[in-house]
Amino acid sequence: MARKVAGTAVLALVAAFVILMGASSGLAADAFKMGVLDPQEVLEKSKAGKRSLDALKEYARTRQKLITSEEDELKTLEKQLREQESGITETQKREKEAKFRAKLQEYQKRVQEFNGELQGKQKELVDDYMKKIAVATKAVAEKGGFSLVVDKGSETTLKIVIYNKEAIDLTGEVLKEFDKQNK
Repeated sequence: MARKVAGTAVLALVAAFVILMGASSGLAADAFKMGVLDPQEVLEKSKAGKRSLDALKEYARTRQKLITSEEDELKTLEKQLREQESGITETQKREKEAKFRAKLQEYQKRVQEFNGELQGKQKELVDDYMKKIAVATKAVAEKGGFSLVVDKGSETTLKIVIYNKEAIDLTGEVLKEFDKQNK
């Protein structure tokens, strides 16, 4: 909901800016150049971005192996508890169930911690790359005489641009500039 409101606000600002630029008596209508950019594509296709995403995936894989190992251990304990259920006293049964619940809670806590760490690392990566992408975008925009560059968005993020001519899509140029700046 907040993304939709933010997207609507951005669209209103862009529309107002375009109208003001067109209405300005000091500028000719063709002096205003606008471009669009898909920053996610820059992140995913740049050399530095690919390395960072691969490192993040490897981190997630390693952590997932640990989580899976703990999950398998819990399944084994649960199976043993069920198999031994009839041959143990009620007190022993309660003790084993309590130990199982404690291990289950530890496991759930680790899963939450892992998810939090992963989300934190993803956010850190995206924030860092958005700053770098902004620098590369500024260089391309200034070189090309663009007054405004808008984030196209994607199917997985807030989609701001509904349609654009290919000629104003700066993603490829920004990708090249990004790779040049971030070896």
